[in-house]
Amino acid sequence: MPTTLIRNAAWLVAWDRTAGRHAYLRDADLAFADNRIVHVGPGFTGDADREIDGRGLFVLPGLIDLHAHPSSEPAYRGVREEHGVPEMYMTGLYERSCAFRTDDDGASAAAEVAFSELLCSGVTSLVDVSHAYPGWIDLLARSGLRAWVAPWYGSASWRMDAGHRLGFVWDEADGVRGMAEAEALMSEAEGHVCGRLSGMYSPGTIDTCTEELLRDTVAAARTSGRPYTTHIAQSVVEFNVMVERHAMTPVQWARKIGFLTPGALLAHAIFIDDHSWLHWRTRRDLSILAEAGVTVAHCPTPFCRYGQVLEDFGRYLKSGVTMGIGTDTLPHNFLEEMRKAAVLARIAAGNIAALGLADILDAATIGGANALGRDDLGRLAPGAKADIVIADLASYHMRPVRDPLRSLVFSAAERAVKDVFVDGRQVVADGKVTTLDPAAAHDRLQEAQARMLADGPKRDFAGRDAATIAPLSLPTMGANRR
Repeated sequence: MPTTLIRNAAWLVAWDRTAGRHAYLRDADLAFADNRIVHVGPGFTGDADREIDGRGLFVLPGLIDLHAHPSSEPAYRGVREEHGVPEMYMTGLYERSCAFRTDDDGASAAAEVAFSELLCSGVTSLVDVSHAYPGWIDLLARSGLRAWVAPWYGSASWRMDAGHRLGFVWDEADGVRGMAEAEALMSEAEGHVCGRLSGMYSPGTIDTCTEELLRDTVAAARTSGRPYTTHIAQSVVEFNVMVERHAMTPVQWARKIGFLTPGALLAHAIFIDDHSWLHWRTRRDLSILAEAGVTVAHCPTPFCRYGQVLEDFGRYLKSGVTMGIGTDTLPHNFLEEMRKAAVLARIAAGNIAALGLADILDAATIGGANALGRDDLGRLAPGAKADIVIADLASYHMRPVRDPLRSLVFSAAERAVKDVFVDGRQVVADGKVTTLDPAAAHDRLQEAQARMLADGPKRDFAGRDAATIAPLSLPTMGANRR
């Protein structure tokens, strides 16, 4: 097995097994053979096939993105960043999803763009929640990412017949077929020769799935050993819909039907019963989440654009909820997502001491690994997978160097990421992804977005075009107006 040695790293985030936490090491060596770490600490004396001079480098574990939509979100660049619907409690999710959908080539191009962004921001493991598209598995394998394929299925789709009202088109048989097709796709991923792909059940959203489909998902997850995920408590609209249907909150209904288990990965879980936007009568949801042992994938960006925040990250942690982080939307820049999670938590709590950056790093590494049932990810320790991120301390954005984690998250982000290894294979070199062609993918995505927007009036309930639904940020002057 070839051995790679990072010799004398200036700073290294090592896993302290005794304390059960990350800690800095100075002037330390890290060696990995094939796809496993074999040494973390001073004085490696073994042979190495490749040696990297660690002086001037900051080494940390690969980051784990627990929730993303790579095949759709990059196509919304320039569309969704300021698109909200006040009549639907500010969210633009439903209007946008009904009016604008990428085609298969657009999905592939968007995913290649997103995978490139993720790798260059230090992500080595990804939960990819997507509608199936041709070539998905092979593209993920080619990217070099370690990934959980989570094909979207459900019993209903959203529809809108007015700007203030969400409707549903139900097809329970389609949900059953969708779950079977998802299982076939997950099996294909798990059998891929790359060995880095796994499956995850993904009944799309709590409001578009029948009780039977959700129960079947839990049963299948238990039988197969796969984790499962869904979107829940992601909007005031969803909260009100579920209360109208079941006379209880989405979280309380999920517990009632047996959906909340330690295998559940819940995307968002922002609008729980004590959120200030809801003024609801109970205050039980947070303790329900903690008692059930679920993991919440927190994705601050899409919500803060609507003026919404989780209330708050530190409170969820202190209540005993396992927290992870996801990118969800564009840009797929995980380090910026970590920064927002830290800052917005303090705003929501009104307290700079609500949580520390160590808590955010834990969520981005160990929290994600725990959610995926993997004790060999999210840490730099002998026996762990060789998923490694190297940042350049010579980057202007990292200097002066006093606390490199703070500099990376609060100042430098992806601009300082130099090299990334997944499963012992280098996938980013000198800040450039080596496995994909993001430039060509962006060209294809530009064309795909044009097709998507041109098709919008056929899908929109009022036949509106993109300029009406999501106007440009500035008016256009002169004869070149389009």
